[in-house]
Amino acid sequence: MLEDLRTLFAYNRWANLRFLDALGPLSDEELGRNLGGSFPNVAATLVHLMGAEWVWQRRWAGESPTSLPDATTLNSVAAVRARWETVWAEQQAFLASLDESALLAPVAYRTFDGTAFEQPLHELIRHVVNHATYHRGQLAMLLRQLGRTPPSTDLGRYYRERRAAS
Repeated sequence: MLEDLRTLFAYNRWANLRFLDALGPLSDEELGRNLGGSFPNVAATLVHLMGAEWVWQRRWAGESPTSLPDATTLNSVAAVRARWETVWAEQQAFLASLDESALLAPVAYRTFDGTAFEQPLHELIRHVVNHATYHRGQLAMLLRQLGRTPPSTDLGRYYRERRAAS
């Protein structure tokens, strides 16, 4: 199970990087244009996507953040990418520290409103990747609304590219 979860996180990073590359050329106006959806624009969706990974990483470290990172400091695709690089480094160190038994251990955390939950770590790790896939789908729709072509981030494509590179 551990190797599968590490592969899912490698896929998640690959897919997020493809979107960061696709979003980089957007103008400030395009990033901030209100297009509707769960979040009003591309920038807010991107910050949420990165921020959620940060929140879960903090929760796995025994903390319970009360909010997402301050979006005012994440005012460009480059700023989000830089912050995400730090989160990804922490994720990789965390995943490298795990063994199979750790995946079954319960993680206690509180949501932003203070509600307490406890779930096995392996469920939460899968949730992070699934959550990211959901919001990348939203980013794909927003890019299409802007007349752009979103990157392909299918898991099958990731597997094919990984095999071709080895």
